[in-house]
Amino acid sequence: MRHKRRGRQLGRNAAHRRAMFRNMATSLITTVIPAGSDVPEGRVSGRIETTVHKAKELRPIVEKLVTLAKRSLVHAEKSVEFATSAARGTTEWREWRKSDKWQQWNRAIAPAIALRRRAFAALRSRAAVDLLFSELGPKFRERAGGYTRIVKLARVRLGDGGKLAIIEFVGDRDRNKARRSTLKVGE
Repeated sequence: MRHKRRGRQLGRNAAHRRAMFRNMATSLITTVIPAGSDVPEGRVSGRIETTVHKAKELRPIVEKLVTLAKRSLVHAEKSVEFATSAARGTTEWREWRKSDKWQQWNRAIAPAIALRRRAFAALRSRAAVDLLFSELGPKFRERAGGYTRIVKLARVRLGDGGKLAIIEFVGDRDRNKARRSTLKVGE
């Protein structure tokens, strides 16, 4: 019996599962195309295709990472008032570094840096961490949770018949319920 044993094993040992989910989370985050960039033909931002069971296990991992990014925004905003605009190494920057403002900035930014380090420990990819904190954190700032959705596909994988699904970030391609309810039958 599997009492008090959480999660699917997926036919892998623990180290392989951790590595697989780290890679899948990194892939999902790095597929996000930054705002203002052109989307390449045939590519959808923030979406990967996998099996249903893997998607269901990946979802809480990614949502916890997005929550880390959201929590860091508050600390980053607090630190702005103590920061300097001087270039590193200049005389003005050195004076700021010796002043009390630097100490206050350091105390204000420390929790945000700690959250970035926790995200890096989970992902092991600087590019993914940068996208997570620069794009996804601000994008989901007002959302309380549920940053991803799983859409089951009607086809199966050819090799073993595994049920396929898409896991993607919500928000970009959401259906508009208000518009749908105003349409009349037959339109």
